[in-house]
This record gives sequence, C-alpha cells and structure tokens, in this order.
Amino acid sequence: MVSIIIINYNTFQLTKNCIESIYEHTQNISFEIILVDNASTECDPKLFLKEFPNIILVPSPTNLGFAKGNNLGIQRATGDKILLLNSDTLLKNNAIKYANDFLEKNRNVAVVSSSLEYEDGEIQHTCQRFPSIKYSLAELFRVQKILGKDKGGKLLMGSFFNHQEVTFPDWVWGTFFMFPTDLLQKLPEKKLADIFFMYGEDMQWCMEFSKLGYQIGFEPKAQVIHLMGKSGAPKNRMMIDNHKTFMNLYYSSFEQKLIKFINKLL
Repeated sequence: MVSIIIINYNTFQLTKNCIESIYEHTQNISFEIILVDNASTECDPKLFLKEFPNIILVPSPTNLGFAKGNNLGIQRATGDKILLLNSDTLLKNNAIKYANDFLEKNRNVAVVSSSLEYEDGEIQHTCQRFPSIKYSLAELFRVQKILGKDKGGKLLMGSFFNHQEVTFPDWVWGTFFMFPTDLLQKLPEKKLADIFFMYGEDMQWCMEFSKLGYQIGFEPKAQVIHLMGKSGAPKNRMMIDNHKTFMNLYYSSFEQKLIKFINKLL
C-alpha cells in the first residue's frame, strides 16, 4: 500500500482537485491519503472530510512548513511506500502504480519521481545533478553540445535531457517523491531531514539516500501536471540561505569555492 502525504496551506480548491485526480486515475493498487493542514486560515480543514470522508486529516496548530509537515503526516502512514505529493498537482494517469512498480523492480533505488509538466504540456526539468566541480566544468566547456543531445542529455544539464526515458539523476523535486517506508529507519534521525522550512529539502533528502548507497530514479510513464508558476521569479532569501546551508553540510570549503568560481564564469 502507498501512503500519500499531501500538505495543505490555504489551497483548498487546489488540494481538492489534487485528491480528486488521485481517486480518478489510481487503479490496481491500495492507497491511503493523509492530508496535513498547516494551520490554514482560508477555511475549516474539516471541510476536506465532507468532500473525502476516507482520508486521514492531520491538522497542525502551527504552520510547520513542507519538510516537518510531511514528517507529521508520515507518523500516521501505514503503507510500505510513501508518496509525498504537492497539493498543486493533478495526476494524468495511473502514476502512483507506475512509480510503485518502478521501486519494486529497482530495489537499489530509494526515491522515484514522475514526469512533471505544465498545463500546456511543457516539460518541467525535475531531474537534477548535485553541485559538483565535474559538472560545473562540463557546463563551462559546453560538453553537452560537443556530445550532442543523446549523450549530452545524460549530463542532465539545462534542457538537453528530454525527460522521456528512465534515468537516474542525483536528485529530483519533492513534488512527486515516492520511497519505501522502511528506508526511513536508515536515515540519521530515522526521519526525513527537516532543517529547512521549505526549499532545498528534496535535494537534501536525495543526498542522504545517496550517501546510503541508493540511486534516485525517474519514471516517465508516471505523468503528472504541476501547476507551479512559470514567471521565473528571482530566488528569494530563504532559497539562497538554504542552498548555502546545504553546501556547508556536504561540501568542503575548497569544493565550494571552486564550484562558485567556475559558476561565475558560466
């Protein structure tokens, strides 16, 4: 069974639409929906139970943010898989079953994500590489262009990877983030890291699983619409600060300085 964790914060209609898409498209697999309400003021979270009496509602008296909110929901999970699913998503197909099957076939994979796209069908580049000297140099010298799209796409830089084939990136977005429940027991605090209120936690989670020797997977058969904005707004202070914290946690001072220097040349 898959335990689906959804965080709601003042997005009643979006979250309602997300849950409806789960019930519409999910077949041949058992699941439970655990909805964590992060102290929303938009409406009484009990309204969700009127719409969906079978979900598990976990109201939080305070806004815990994304990571801690998910950990709160995970405490109520009974499935052998956990899916963290953003409230601003709509399943296009039986994505949950496809992702579950992928993990069953690939026992060396800790996390699998789906194909994400905008409403107009444009692909979102959810497959990412960790910051590294090697990949910064590869981008500096435009190695992906030299190799061509087929081989260059494997570097997962920019728009070269078409997100239409199975691959194993360094990390994936937390928008659709499925993993075996028992892997939590192998993490440092036996839970997902939650030092970040929001932004950057997905990269940290993948880093922690990678340090345990697992791969991260991407299953394009699982298709999801992600209703995130396309405005390309500048990074806010929280994102910048969290990235600095991430780098301090996992990279030496020398690595950080060299990566920063190379990236300035790009």
